[in-house]
Amino acid sequence: MIPWLGQNDPFPPISSALREPDGLLAAGGDLSPQRLIEAYTHGIFPWFNPGEPILWWSPDPRMVLFPAELKVARSLRKTLKKHDFELRVDTAFREVMAACAEPRDGQGTWITPEMIDAYCELHRLGLAHSVETWVEGRLAGGLYGIGIGRMFFGESMFSRQTDASKIAFVHLVRQLERWNFGMIDCQMKTAHLASLGAREIPRAEFSQRLAELVNFPGINCSWHRP
Repeated sequence: MIPWLGQNDPFPPISSALREPDGLLAAGGDLSPQRLIEAYTHGIFPWFNPGEPILWWSPDPRMVLFPAELKVARSLRKTLKKHDFELRVDTAFREVMAACAEPRDGQGTWITPEMIDAYCELHRLGLAHSVETWVEGRLAGGLYGIGIGRMFFGESMFSRQTDASKIAFVHLVRQLERWNFGMIDCQMKTAHLASLGAREIPRAEFSQRLAELVNFPGINCSWHRP
């Protein structure tokens, strides 16, 4: 059994998360900025389907990308050199989330209107960010996530044009490396993320690194240019 969180209940220790399904830690609570910030700073994230209660997760192992380990395939390097796109940051946050929420391959989405409103509030507070690839004045792809201290928590990405999300991702990672961010949380293992250099580490190691990184001072400069 997992605990049900009341409005003011703290999260249980992440070591108590279930092994099956991997990482399920708690249910309930809310999506207030305070709750979300508490979650991310402790290595916890919300993930639930429409009609379900809010479910909180902390899987073991954890998929992460260390910025210096970014892999850029030769074909993607060629695309990046073309410069037939425009990179923007934080100019269309809600639109990026809405695009990430669009059904893919006939599947539903966990990015509900409730989630979009909650993360837009984090964006208003300067914690949630979008990196966007624009082609001929249209939003072609991008991603969004949360930055706390020197830690970035990736949430989702989308593409309407080949490599559009990868372009945004590469520019984000390179900028985070310049800002001395130590780690990017990718949450769950996927072949797509592995191809870009992400890898799994034990949850205990993730938690130890996270505790240090989130306590660094935040970035004071604008995120509007990657």
